[in-house]
Amino acid sequence: MTLKKKLTGTILAAAFLALTGFSALGANAVNPEVQENVSFDACYIEGDSVIIKGRNNGGITPVSVTAGLDEHFYLLELDPYDDDVTDNRNSASCMKTEAIDFKLPLNAGTSSSRLYKKFVVCVWDGAKYVPVSSPVYITNPEAVASNLEPYKEPFTKKGLLIELTQISDAFELGVSHVIVNIPFSSILGQGIDYAYEGETYHFNKEVVEAYDKTISMFSNKGMLVNAVILNSWNDATPDLFMPGVARTSAANYYNFNARTEAGYKDIKAIASFLADRYSGEDGNCGKVSNWIIGNEINNQLWNYMGPTDLETYVAEYERCFRVFYTAIKSTCANDRVFFSTDYNWMHEADGSTKYNAKDVIDTFNRMVREKGNIDWGLAYHPYSIPLTEPEFWDDWNTGLVSWEETSLIINFANLSVLTDYFQKPELRDRGGNVRHIILSEEGFTSQSATRGKVEELQAAAFAYAYYIVDSNPYIDAFIMSRQIDAPSEVAASCAFGLWTTDQTEDVNIKPAMRKRIWPVFKSIDKANDTLEATDFAKEIIGIENWSDVIPDFKWSSKEQRRTNG
Repeated sequence: MTLKKKLTGTILAAAFLALTGFSALGANAVNPEVQENVSFDACYIEGDSVIIKGRNNGGITPVSVTAGLDEHFYLLELDPYDDDVTDNRNSASCMKTEAIDFKLPLNAGTSSSRLYKKFVVCVWDGAKYVPVSSPVYITNPEAVASNLEPYKEPFTKKGLLIELTQISDAFELGVSHVIVNIPFSSILGQGIDYAYEGETYHFNKEVVEAYDKTISMFSNKGMLVNAVILNSWNDATPDLFMPGVARTSAANYYNFNARTEAGYKDIKAIASFLADRYSGEDGNCGKVSNWIIGNEINNQLWNYMGPTDLETYVAEYERCFRVFYTAIKSTCANDRVFFSTDYNWMHEADGSTKYNAKDVIDTFNRMVREKGNIDWGLAYHPYSIPLTEPEFWDDWNTGLVSWEETSLIINFANLSVLTDYFQKPELRDRGGNVRHIILSEEGFTSQSATRGKVEELQAAAFAYAYYIVDSNPYIDAFIMSRQIDAPSEVAASCAFGLWTTDQTEDVNIKPAMRKRIWPVFKSIDKANDTLEATDFAKEIIGIENWSDVIPDFKWSSKEQRRTNG
């Protein structure tokens, strides 16, 4: 599946800045005579049409100058990878008035589909188009989805990264949420043909069927599947990587490429294929409900694009995220799409390959709102500080944790700072709701870097953290990493599993012994067992009642009855 690239070679930061962002104010730089300044009120699908509404917030360039001789606004449609109006023709026009209203055929499912297009309003200055608006995308791609099945909320928030060979243990534990990592290094290939928007794409039948087995085994048992989409390196699929990016030891995964025609077509087809295959309509394939695009994107170790500034980096991630979002939502209307950050809220940024999670979230949110608000969610990773010690209730002593929204780190010690921040009006979704937040990766070690074996502390930390999450209405899921210790992590004092392992390599990990955390994990969400299972932890933490340290503690009435005898 090799498509001709429109852009090749290394793209420098200066080039990115020169090409991105159709700021209406930028029209003055292109032609200082132009006075028009258009903003969009809406861009959405209605029936078989795209409706675009906006308004002119500027003036009307007078006819006394060349740029004012033409009395029309022109709507140009561009592909996501295209940031230049020079070679594009207009799709529609209207007279220059305060209110702007366009209606275009959607052409969904065809080679001329406008589903992924971005739209820019321009004026004609006698020689060229001059952009007088930022670009806007369709905000409701779910309007064309054939799968309208409602989102199925699990009974509890309890989740786990599971070894497939230990699925029976996961059933016994009562796991509600699971993680499935889908790296793209081998998903393309032969055996499965998939037609999408007039082209045919090819997928590796053996690899895909392995995912079918995994996902269906989880979802058919009522577990909600969270798929993490990762761009792992493969020399055979260069179009999936940003132009000029080479394989590097500085990265585990790479930013997806939506900056070239070939890359854009590949990722929209792959995303649509996955959403379609894992829509739940075929029980042999199963159902993915949550899609996480990339991992901890505030650190390029997990989403490499090359050293660059925050604005450029987030702009490229937002470009590819929107392609994934549109492909997934236009297939399964009620699936949810997330991006992921680590706990470095305002910490460890270098402005080149590491960025503050808060800055990434704020910048991404601003760009999305400017180009058409969509219902993205956050997959957050609130580990303890450091990862090699399980207790988080003393993390205040590090000086990195506070109750301010400028806290350097947000983890379980101050988790409500995150959910309070997301309640701000400017961060809410299209319907004015607080965006969905899941905790898609966290763990507590049972092997301290300084004290050795600390299984009781690990179990206590899990109990405390789970109660914090379960009592917070703005967090949907708590997914532990992991079911069984990974040998490489144990070597770094990060023994996060519910089970130990005797293995020395991270291949087909098998359990050895249950840890103290295992029965706590099993009972934590069971009304009749939860408080008894966690009694031991209160003395370790230094509290008398959970409700003393957890606002709106879910089991407070039950706890009070137990306390009063």
